[in-house]
Amino acid sequence: MKDYSITDAVACLRAAGVPVTLQRVEIARVLFAQPVHLSADQILARVRESAPDTSRATVYNTLRLFREKRLVRALLVDAERVVYDSNTTLHHHLYDIDTGEVRDVAADEVMVTGTPRLPPGVELEQIDVILRVRSGRS
Repeated sequence: MKDYSITDAVACLRAAGVPVTLQRVEIARVLFAQPVHLSADQILARVRESAPDTSRATVYNTLRLFREKRLVRALLVDAERVVYDSNTTLHHHLYDIDTGEVRDVAADEVMVTGTPRLPPGVELEQIDVILRVRSGRS
């Protein structure tokens, strides 16, 4: 794992126009040291290792801000689970329903052909493909 320093985190936040706070720096360090797919609770647990007074509300508010600034993507992997993806390049996902693991799938490994006709006044922002799999049954 790459050592993602406080300096790296501060530079990333400033480049995105995000005001720098200790909690935001720690959240950035959790998310950007390597590509991850983590729930808000997983992020909170990791952040509390270095900043124990961080609140759940701070994590959720920061994740909302990071989404708005396009630093992370929120993936709704099932009806009860959202994970935050720190890889914002074009790619898709493989979600193992049994284990909860989410992995990246290169964009060129899945072919999306065509798009639906959109209602007037809306434009396509992005297409998310999540391949939901479960362990093979014997």
